[in-house]
Amino acid sequence: MTAANSKLSINPERLMRHLKELGQTGRDSEGKLSRLAASAEDKEGRDLLVSWIKEAGLKVEVDRIGNIFGIWSDEDNIEEEPILLGSHIDTVINAGIYDGCLGVLAGLEVITALKEKGFSTTRPIAVAAFTNEEGVRYQPDMMGSLVYAGGMPAEEALASVGVDGTTLGEELERIGYAGAREPGFLKQRAYIELHVEQGPILDKTGIPIGAVENLQGISWQRIKIEGVANHAGTTPTDMRHDAGLAAARVITFLRDRANSSGGKTLATIGTIEFEPNAVNVIPSRATFTVDLRNPNEEKLKEEEEALADYLKELELSEGVSIAAEQLVRFKPVDFDESIVRLVERIAGEHGLQSRRMTSGAGQDAQMVARVCPAAMIFVPSIGGISHNPKELTKAEDIIAGANVLLDVVGNLAFDK
Repeated sequence: MTAANSKLSINPERLMRHLKELGQTGRDSEGKLSRLAASAEDKEGRDLLVSWIKEAGLKVEVDRIGNIFGIWSDEDNIEEEPILLGSHIDTVINAGIYDGCLGVLAGLEVITALKEKGFSTTRPIAVAAFTNEEGVRYQPDMMGSLVYAGGMPAEEALASVGVDGTTLGEELERIGYAGAREPGFLKQRAYIELHVEQGPILDKTGIPIGAVENLQGISWQRIKIEGVANHAGTTPTDMRHDAGLAAARVITFLRDRANSSGGKTLATIGTIEFEPNAVNVIPSRATFTVDLRNPNEEKLKEEEEALADYLKELELSEGVSIAAEQLVRFKPVDFDESIVRLVERIAGEHGLQSRRMTSGAGQDAQMVARVCPAAMIFVPSIGGISHNPKELTKAEDIIAGANVLLDVVGNLAFDK
């Protein structure tokens, strides 16, 4: 099925209405949007999503980690492997309305459009809303899809203790989303995720569709540097063991490495704390996080090794001691080439320019890619802003991306 022969499109008014209505759930008295995983606000969003899934006439299933599925099948195709669509609806603190939600709601809209027009596909189609993609309340991020793909035992994930001292399993029970199905109960033929880019490339280049061919590997570390606290006014700089200075040297070292990589490596120091944290005391301890990303596994390993070697040099040159703890490590993901080519072809049939892209952010698609062919479609984020209430994608770009998704799914769902 393609645009040329189906004459089918999604219902743009309904999709935009759903995005806006879901975006109103989880707002506080100041209007800030925060739907952290398994919170009361998350329940509000989940309940609304489930009501729409039922309204569309789909079967609702919830697995033990709280992943929600809306499944469309009939007697003729129920034995076939489904095409799975989706993303997540949990958010960061003070979020925008598009990240994750677009993939879930566009997936639901695609199924609804096909169903309303009387199509009978050769295989089922399902939409998923995965639990705790953001990882704000519970670690690791992308947890629901990781468990779904068999990368983490459900029992371990359910026992996760959040930043607020709660336990994920108990919170899912509390909000009514501790399902009975085992994670991975669906054995899908393929997975497609429509997502806002969360970066500036499509917006800056004026290209409406990103055919995402791979996803960066991610390495998170926590580094602790132990120095010696001393008086800021009486200790000569050449006699200091300054944990703060050593931390600064790490920061500039990583930026220099990233700048020399041709744009492939990204390095970020997202958090930093000094002790004793006094204006007139040389820091005795610096604790900070390092986020390293590269779409090539060997290059990512090189960056990790270069950092480890540099930390050893710093210990000697600055007279400090350094410990590094690995927090998260995900390998880069190459998405399915045939689906990436299909996205490019369908975009062209719609008269839309596309470009191949790397996802710089972690996505549920990278987890599901462990168990089936997977790919992503990006649409522009204005100014590249995401994880922010100013996050915005034009309605025409959302609609264009959803219609490309519709025809991609149509090609796959009618294929034996």
